Amino acid sequence: MAWNESGSNNKGDKDPWGSQDDQGPPDLEEAFQKLQSNLIRMFGKGSGGGQGGGSSRRFNRNIILIVGAVLLLVYLVMGVYTIDQQERGVVLRFGKQLDDVVLPGLHWNPPLIDQVLIANVTQVRSHPHESEMLTEDENIVKVKMTVQYVINDIKKYKLQVRDPDKSLYQATESALRHVVGSTEMHEVLTEGRAELAIGVKERIQDYMDNYGTGIQVTQINVDETAPPDAVRAAFDDVIKAREDEVRLRNEADAYANQVVPESRGEAQRFLEESQAYKERVIAQSRGEAERFNKLYAEYILAPEVTRARMYIDTIEAVMSNSTKVMIDVDGGNNLLYLPLDKIMERTQSSTPGGRYSTPEPTGKSNFGDGTDNKRQRERR
Repeated sequence: MAWNESGSNNKGDKDPWGSQDDQGPPDLEEAFQKLQSNLIRMFGKGSGGGQGGGSSRRFNRNIILIVGAVLLLVYLVMGVYTIDQQERGVVLRFGKQLDDVVLPGLHWNPPLIDQVLIANVTQVRSHPHESEMLTEDENIVKVKMTVQYVINDIKKYKLQVRDPDKSLYQATESALRHVVGSTEMHEVLTEGRAELAIGVKERIQDYMDNYGTGIQVTQINVDETAPPDAVRAAFDDVIKAREDEVRLRNEADAYANQVVPESRGEAQRFLEESQAYKERVIAQSRGEAERFNKLYAEYILAPEVTRARMYIDTIEAVMSNSTKVMIDVDGGNNLLYLPLDKIMERTQSSTPGGRYSTPEPTGKSNFGDGTDNKRQRERR
């Protein structure tokens, strides 16, 4: 009996290992033969013993074809890829760059032959940068800035430079040190920040174009310009002093703008008054000279009359400008005192409507006290 044939005894069938009731482990060779026979029946056309070798060869050939078809399908599927609307790609065939840039859409390239490098060319990327450096006036300043850039040439970005982002960092450091080193500190910290950003952007773009990185710098944002932390307090005091200087200077300019026009107007007024006084005096002098000439002609014709009239006019002019009159009385050493201003005031106050009237005699005369009035009566 073969080792794999079942036997029988009085107690029943037994497997080659002599087990009676339970079944032993499966035979792998028998299972493989059953699988092979099933496949031959599926793909083969004969079942005779003489055709077993031909069926086995056809089976092997069919298996190879199926496996090859599956592998080909997997190979074709591996070559399919999609480019988004914001992306571009460049193809390397056996390591050599192809001329055309891969545009958005569904594409296929043979795997293991072509290598596709894809990058987003519309995304605005940001690169923060911070550094401390010397200014033109040998002061230390700390600058924080952000470089915003995009990829404008996918071929150069992916193939010409090994690490374009690192090159951008080094170019930013070089450009920032060059611009800050040629600028004074107060300009970097105050009104010169906009010019600083423009100068740094131009230099970085020149470096990127010379290196061939395919990067275009779109914006430079200067976030902070400040002195080092160790001297920040002292620098703040200097800034406040400069602000006070500017404020006081503006106040002085405002005061000057107010006072100078007023002074010029006052000086012009004085000049005009002086000119008017000059013209008035000249005209008055000429009039007096003309009057004297005419008076002289009258004096030649009638000297006595002209002399008397001149005396009366002079007395009238003197008396009209005087409020107190002292009269020398003939035949004595007394002087007669006439308070004309008081007389006029009493006359106006006692007469309704401002009319003049003769004052009534009182104990005190309008010409002085009682003594003066008595002396006047005696002289009369």
